[in-house]
Amino acid sequence: HSHILASTIPNCVTYDPCYGYEMAVIIQQGLKEMLEEQRNRYYYITAMNENYVQPAMPTGVEEGIIRGMYCLHHHDNAQLQLLGSGTILREVEAAAAMLREQFSIIANVWSVTSFNELRRDGHEMDRWNRLNPASAPREAYAYQCLKDTQGPVIAATDYVKMYADQIRAWVPLDYAVL
Repeated sequence: HSHILASTIPNCVTYDPCYGYEMAVIIQQGLKEMLEEQRNRYYYITAMNENYVQPAMPTGVEEGIIRGMYCLHHHDNAQLQLLGSGTILREVEAAAAMLREQFSIIANVWSVTSFNELRRDGHEMDRWNRLNPASAPREAYAYQCLKDTQGPVIAATDYVKMYADQIRAWVPLDYAVL
């Protein structure tokens, strides 16, 4: 539950990447913010020590990595949205393959690099909307990612359920956390 504890520190940015390219994007962003821009923040990044194949980075996912989530495996006819964080993402990918092969259920797989950043973004959007009632409402990033998808959303992490559950308010579909 270290990510839950770290979420209480306002200038601590936390990430739980699965793949090396996610780690590289996060570290590059951290160096830019802390050294080049001299922002008063620090990064908490978890990493596992198990060996597994590192895929190439999909095109155009850098912003999603930094903002907290991106669609790793997209299918236009997906009936289910699977969210995975850290090395559990690999199990989520295996679950999507099993659902497709054994039950003909097509799932999009989302890599969630930071539930904490998604929560912070959601709270910022809610605050902005309250303070600007005459303006068009802004949407939380998690909502933007999932609003045009179908089926339930199921999240899995290596942490307590509360970690993934903290974005529930901005998930526009039925949401279950494992």
